Amino acid sequence: MDSDKDVYTEDDLRQLEQRIDELIETVGLLKNENSSLRQQKDKLVTERSQLIEKTETARSRVEAMISRLRSLELGS
Repeated sequence: MDSDKDVYTEDDLRQLEQRIDELIETVGLLKNENSSLRQQKDKLVTERSQLIEKTETARSRVEAMISRLRSLELGS
């Protein structure tokens, strides 16, 4: 490339075209990866919500059992 006249050779243009093609491919790969990561995040958020719900259910059941045991203990 001649910086004084901004003349581009065929080789310069081929290199630029190759670089643009590489960037397009990279953008496509990143879009796919981003989509996959979003799906994975959504799945994990759902799983976390289900686990929190199960934990709360278990906590309530344990508290109820403790309460029954205490009432049995006091009744004896």
